[in-house]
Amino acid sequence: MKLLEDRIRKDGKVKGTDVLKVDSFLNHQMDVELFVQMGQELKRLYQGEEITKILTIEASGIGIACIAAQCFGVPVVFAKKTKTRNIAGDVYTSKVESFTHGKVYDIIVSKEFLLPGDKVLIIDDFLANGSALMGLISLVRDAGATVVGAGIAVEKAFQPGGKMIRDMGVRVESLARVKSMSEENGVEFC
Repeated sequence: MKLLEDRIRKDGKVKGTDVLKVDSFLNHQMDVELFVQMGQELKRLYQGEEITKILTIEASGIGIACIAAQCFGVPVVFAKKTKTRNIAGDVYTSKVESFTHGKVYDIIVSKEFLLPGDKVLIIDDFLANGSALMGLISLVRDAGATVVGAGIAVEKAFQPGGKMIRDMGVRVESLARVKSMSEENGVEFC
C-alpha cells in the first residue's frame, strides 16, 4: 500500500537494522484517517471472504482492528496479556513472545467471544518473527473457529515470521513489506 509505505519513509525512524519506530502515526499516536485507508484496503483484499470476527492482541493492534472491523461490519475481539477480575469463566490461552518487549506473555480470550463457527481475520500492526500471530492462530484453532487470514500493517519480510505463517497455509496480506532497513539507508520495500 503506497500510502503506508510513503508515510513510513516520511515519519518512520529506523533503529539499527531491525527496529522500525512508527509511533508517531501507527502505534502510539494514531493517524485515524490512515487507519481508515488501511481498513478499506484490507476489506478490498479480503473481498468475497466470509468474516464474522476480527481478532487482535493488545495494545498496538486494537486501533487498526477497530477501523478494519468497521469496514467489515463485524466485532473486534482482542487477546489480553493479563487476566483480570472482569474476565469470568473459561478462556483460551496461548504463549506469545514479544519482539519489542523481549518477554513472554500468556494471552487470553474469553470463550464467550470466540466461537466454533466464527470465521476470523487476524489483524496486527507488525509481523516480524511471527510469535504474536502464531499465538492468535492457536487461540482461533483452540476455539474450533476458522482462520480466514491475517491483515498486517507492516511486515518485516527479512525476518522469518511471514514465511513461517504462509508455510502453514495461512493467508497473510501485509500492507507494507519491508525488504531491508538501516539507519543509513532508511527503509526498502519489497
